Amino acid sequence: MTDRLTIALAQMNQRVGDLAGNADRILALRKEAAGADLLMVPELQLTGYPPEDLVLKPEFVRRTMEAAERLVDATADDGPALLFGTIVSEGGANYNAMVLANHGRVLGRTFKRELPNYGTFDEKRVFASGPLPEPMEFNGIRLGVPICEDIWLEPVCAHLANAGAELMLVPNGSPYELDKDDLRQRLVRSRVVMTGLPMIYLNRVGGQDEIVFDGSSFIMHADGEVVVQMADWEEQLLMTEWARQGDGWTCLTREKRELDPYPADVYHAMMMGLRDYVQRNGFPGVILGLSGGIDSALSAAVAVDALGPDKVWGVMLPSKYTSDESLDDARECARLLGCRHDVIPIAPAVEALGQMVPDLNKLAQENVQARLRMVALMGLSNTHGPMLLTTGNKSEMSVGYATLYGDMAGGYSVLKDAYKTTCFALSRWRNRVKPGGALGPDGPVMPDNVITKAPTAELSPGQKDEDSLPPYALLDRMLEALIDKEMSVKETALATGADLALVSEIERKVLLAEYKRRQAPPGVKIGARNFGRDRRYPISNFFRTSK
Repeated sequence: MTDRLTIALAQMNQRVGDLAGNADRILALRKEAAGADLLMVPELQLTGYPPEDLVLKPEFVRRTMEAAERLVDATADDGPALLFGTIVSEGGANYNAMVLANHGRVLGRTFKRELPNYGTFDEKRVFASGPLPEPMEFNGIRLGVPICEDIWLEPVCAHLANAGAELMLVPNGSPYELDKDDLRQRLVRSRVVMTGLPMIYLNRVGGQDEIVFDGSSFIMHADGEVVVQMADWEEQLLMTEWARQGDGWTCLTREKRELDPYPADVYHAMMMGLRDYVQRNGFPGVILGLSGGIDSALSAAVAVDALGPDKVWGVMLPSKYTSDESLDDARECARLLGCRHDVIPIAPAVEALGQMVPDLNKLAQENVQARLRMVALMGLSNTHGPMLLTTGNKSEMSVGYATLYGDMAGGYSVLKDAYKTTCFALSRWRNRVKPGGALGPDGPVMPDNVITKAPTAELSPGQKDEDSLPPYALLDRMLEALIDKEMSVKETALATGADLALVSEIERKVLLAEYKRRQAPPGVKIGARNFGRDRRYPISNFFRTSK
């Protein structure tokens, strides 16, 4: 029985489906962790997470198990043992598993029992639930390995503790969302108090389509004290030293990294989500319509910080309604960011379409402008290769204040889950602070006028957003209640102080715009109820809470 243990924690990025690449990276970190007794990596690190319906493809599962065998074989040398996440296919069922390997053989396996099936998760669709897991023995120590969701409910941790586990090692694939750090630590504190055992909470970093993983791994002692806090938004390999003291194990390592407060955390999530999406899908950069408004300015800033100014192309597409103020603001945004800026008037195309279809009504004439801008931007994208970045925010998407096949078109949206008031907060913050890892400028990224002027689509003379919508400060409170908290019209009116009839109208707009949102591009998840993976409403829907 050993009284000392060195566990290397690998807070890693991933590439879903890249079995060889993920295995190579695990083995590279194993070499880097020389001297450790054990290297631990996150949940399903070999396949990437979430693998979604790849798990339903037999060839994918077969190759995953071959790659897992390669990892097991690699432990035949004198390096650290491996605790890694993979898929195990057994008895006609596929399991989300952790495998413990050392000296070229499997020492133990555990299958995830509690399969999340809400929000961004649909694991019951692709995995079978495992039995209550037993501790795995390593160097004379009984390790409990509950996998992610296994700690969100009591039975697995309680069972492992009763079965004699001495230390809990929890591999995770826990996506970022607002206030998630506090939620995780409150949860883990309840489990360590219940079991009397210290817990390692290991999470991954990186973007995967709409979700972003923030890392923020930590170690909590049995008394609820966080003794190790790893970084957020960074890959990190940390060697942790453990000693048996009395009847239990104590982590001797101390590491306290500061985690991002709001809105820095949101901005970092946007940067990471966009960077990994663009790079992994093979785009050389992004192109976007730079209108002189706050949404396009913020989108451009995130893109420059994530990808670098040389990979961002802003195009101003003025119509006859575009003000000189907007032209100047767009030009200044591009100058501050150091990215390419072009001006391509759409007036000739608008005039040509007017001749083709002369009887368009006012709304159609407005939407034609947005759609012609999309045609121009997609033409440039097709010709030169950069992905079209969409710039609409969650407030607009909620109520349908966006043009289908116009400003909604594109490959990705960093603001998809950001309400307008969040966009204001992010823009003010970024003009004061350059986030860690950003490739953009040290100073302001947009002129103050972009933030302070009244928002407008400039599709008709003198148009302002608040001609059609309530003030954003009120609108966003109503939307958060109706969408994020699923409140009724009456409850929303009481919570926000808004007029009942106004809330009822906003609910109507939200529900009617569902068909538009189904055709929107993916975008970074920020809150608890993003459009797409979290919130799945029928398009043809006759239920209203106002009735």
